[in-house]
Amino acid sequence: MEDNIFLDKVIEFIVKDTKIDYDKGRVHLSFFPYPFFPHHLTPLFGSFSRYCKNVYGLTDKEIEYVWKEFLSIIKDKVENGK
Repeated sequence: MEDNIFLDKVIEFIVKDTKIDYDKGRVHLSFFPYPFFPHHLTPLFGSFSRYCKNVYGLTDKEIEYVWKEFLSIIKDKVENGK
């Protein structure tokens, strides 16, 4: 990705807006109205993609990069409790 600084900021904002209920192991996403378990996030790619296009103006390739990084960070947070 050419513009990793911008994309990394997008990831940072999305992660910051994501709330994790560590007691229940659920993730509350800013772009989706219902909480999910981290291993069930993959089906939300369509909502995530629309959100990134509408809010940040990202291309499909950029969205794939952001999604992959976002999932990795969230799963790590849930597994490690922080």
